[in-house]
Amino acid sequence: MDIRKEITQLKAEKNAIILAHNYCLPEVQDIADFVGDSLALAIKASETDAEVIVFCGVRFMAEGAKIVNPEKTVLMPEPDALCPMASMCSPDQIISIRSGNPDAAVVGYVNSTAAAKTEMDICCTSANAVNVVDSLPQDVVIFVPDANLGAYVQSKLPAKRIIFWDGYCPTHQAITPAMVRNLKEVHPQAEVLMHPECRPQALELADFIGSTAGILERARSSSAQEFIIGTERGIIHRLRQENPAKEFYDFEVAICPMMKMTDLTSILDCLRHERTKVVLDESVAKRARTSLDRMLQLKG
Repeated sequence: MDIRKEITQLKAEKNAIILAHNYCLPEVQDIADFVGDSLALAIKASETDAEVIVFCGVRFMAEGAKIVNPEKTVLMPEPDALCPMASMCSPDQIISIRSGNPDAAVVGYVNSTAAAKTEMDICCTSANAVNVVDSLPQDVVIFVPDANLGAYVQSKLPAKRIIFWDGYCPTHQAITPAMVRNLKEVHPQAEVLMHPECRPQALELADFIGSTAGILERARSSSAQEFIIGTERGIIHRLRQENPAKEFYDFEVAICPMMKMTDLTSILDCLRHERTKVVLDESVAKRARTSLDRMLQLKG
């Protein structure tokens, strides 16, 4: 049987839904029931009626789906697909920095482990980070773990004082200002669309800064016909699908190997055997859910 047909058959038999991030392989995006950024995926996971969630992405995303669906089976085709940024901030480190700033709120990027989320006041994604921080009554905010996203939020909310954590996404950090300038010279008519996980100096060269969902919307709505895309290269597949008459240029260095681990074979295997269940300590899941629920209640 064709692998795609077998996946579809097993999905129906098990009442399963496949969720995939915009950075996944094209074949994974094409087989998924829903493709989106971290915020959209978190919302979809919290709302689905499926009994089984197959999460294609990296570990913290699948953990998030399990946190908001403790009674459901969450499968991760590649359980060793870890986010390097998520490994840069531990619960103990958050406790330590909070102890030195007792009046500050702790805002944590969803690109963090379930354990780290237990010590956060509220989560955010790149799509809603500014709104989340702006919603807080505290004037001082500890922002973990992405310093680049934190710096972007600070630029939008000068009245807040943000304490940055020294974390970053290696894939977005690899896009240098010189690379952006060089590509602009080759394609002078192209709009530059950048993700806020990129370093501030690179973001200064952007025409638009946003999450992957924001980049997709900008490409759809803009009158420009050419775009330079400053985020992980997996998004190019969807950009070209949605905008066949437009041209997209990206950066060869912008590849997340962890996001590329999941393929059709691993999806089929996890549906067949369910050996890759996401299991979380009940107390960790319960405490982590508080910060996620607070974010989801904002819905923006």
